[in-house]
Amino acid sequence: TKIDLWFVDKLQNIVDMEKQLLSQPLTPELLWQAKRLGFSDEQVGTLADRLHEQVRQLRHSWNIRPVYKMVDTCAAEFDAGTPYFYSTYEQENEAEPLQGNKAVVIGSGPIRIGQGIEFDYSSVHAAWALQESGYKSIMINSNPETVSTDFDTSDRLYFEALDEESLRDILENEGGIEFSGNAPPSIVQFGGQTAINLAEPLFRSGMLLLGSSAEAIDLAEDRRRFENFLSELGVPQPPGAGVSSVDEAISVAKLIGYPVLVRPSYVLGGRAMEIVHDASELIRYMSLAMELDTRHPVLIDKYLEGKEVEVDAIGDGETVFIPGIMEHIERAGVHSGDSMAVYPGVNLTEQEIETLVDYAIRIGLGLKIKGLMNIQFVIMPGSTTQESSVYVLEVNPRASRTIPFIAKVTGVPMINVATKVMLGKSLKEQGYNTGLFERQKLIGIKAPVFSMSKLLGVDTYLGPEMKSTGEVMGIDYTFDAALAKALLAAGLMLLPQGAILISIADRDKPEALPIIRKLSSIGYKLYATEGTTAMIEAAGLPVKMISKKLSEGHPNVVDVINEGTVNAVINTITGGRIPLRDGFYIRRAAAEKRIPCFTSLDTARAAVEALVNGGQTYSAQPLPDYRRKEPV
Repeated sequence: TKIDLWFVDKLQNIVDMEKQLLSQPLTPELLWQAKRLGFSDEQVGTLADRLHEQVRQLRHSWNIRPVYKMVDTCAAEFDAGTPYFYSTYEQENEAEPLQGNKAVVIGSGPIRIGQGIEFDYSSVHAAWALQESGYKSIMINSNPETVSTDFDTSDRLYFEALDEESLRDILENEGGIEFSGNAPPSIVQFGGQTAINLAEPLFRSGMLLLGSSAEAIDLAEDRRRFENFLSELGVPQPPGAGVSSVDEAISVAKLIGYPVLVRPSYVLGGRAMEIVHDASELIRYMSLAMELDTRHPVLIDKYLEGKEVEVDAIGDGETVFIPGIMEHIERAGVHSGDSMAVYPGVNLTEQEIETLVDYAIRIGLGLKIKGLMNIQFVIMPGSTTQESSVYVLEVNPRASRTIPFIAKVTGVPMINVATKVMLGKSLKEQGYNTGLFERQKLIGIKAPVFSMSKLLGVDTYLGPEMKSTGEVMGIDYTFDAALAKALLAAGLMLLPQGAILISIADRDKPEALPIIRKLSSIGYKLYATEGTTAMIEAAGLPVKMISKKLSEGHPNVVDVINEGTVNAVINTITGGRIPLRDGFYIRRAAAEKRIPCFTSLDTARAAVEALVNGGQTYSAQPLPDYRRKEPV
């Protein structure tokens, strides 16, 4: 195998221990050996045929507890003032409980798609806010590549896995040997979905939570309970229901009509979320969603292709304060982490803003939110006689990935304020009232950044499952200037002169024509696939047809991208799998060539407008100046 025998030997130890746990009665000696080899209580329980809670109780009755060893940040030259600790099963414990007021901040663990650096920002600001308030901050996180695990961010760092067993062990260690409910309270709102999912097990085992209660978190995260909660408040949501089986899903979808959105509970970055167009697709996606086994219902609701709007708010149980409203450039159906967001919502009417604020306040008070929450809305356009309708898509009872963006554009230190609310200082005492904060005289635009060229074989089209790995912010006094900055930073800005490959789904063709006309009018060379060419020719515009069938001669769509003939791509997809596969090669080639590839017409329209409206007129100033001064 070419694997060093040393490693094979160590793996053999683990296999031998598994066999022992399966075949022998559990004794203090055997449990001690298993824990030394890194077996969790749950794994021991599975092999020794016990519940993990029983294994924990046995462990405590035999006094088998982890001890914490210090990673010496000063290489033994002098005393480390800010040490951090890891657990092991040894004799001597080097982490004596911290004295005085203290609280634990649970981090977000490894950075991955759906849970990025924004939660690291939140954890760090929470640690600083605790220190400002006279509390010692204890950080628990397992990712060495973050600021929250820097040795000088918090008063104490435990470098541990973010699971129930590790957390309870640490909290008991901080509570002291005579642990009798002295454990410090934990903050779960700032570590993304990973930390929120730990709220219920911590609460169940009698640990204190700071901020929103475990009940409020479950009410917002469990799709079926949340649906009933909104109905009681009289807040509209897209028609749908929480289901627990494929049969239920099919009957719900039949009732509300396709397309539907499939959404599991308690998942990260829209995992296994999908827009489904027919019953056979629904069966496949429901099977995927059930495989995640979150032990909570999956929500099937009507997919509304309206304007998506997002709100981050801070609540203290009596007041709900909203620093700002963000409007997405892409319509609903693209994950909020992958869409471009604009502050303040430039296309929102006063009536829509009032409705959004009213719903946010009702939900915040109804959930008794203490700390942060994020709400996603969809606005369906009205007719001449009817006003537009606002629906609530979902509520996250935690810091969201837009917190750093909103904090920077409005100047409201959201994490600091929310942490102090959790410690008992009301919003009014901090100078904030219920409702929407004054609007800044600037435009901020958040744009996603993708690492598609590094992720081989991944399809780059945007949908309800998140794919971006980071984000950038463009800020200026006008929409066009802010948009140009955001697109430049995200690598999506079109060249002033160039050529573009266009392949548009039939249902998008009428909407795509004005964008194509604009590109042609500024001198862009147009290349298109068979069906799209027919539409462009019918509109009387010059275009060169390129075959999308890779087996039928050259140059085909992939050739024109790889040879550098075109320097951008617009490729929208229809529902269903076959056209998806057709376009896959176009999107992959564009990702690997690192040229802008737009799979949403909304993003493409924004990029073309930024180019046409002279995005070269933007200003460059320090961020606080935009918030402080009148436009220069």
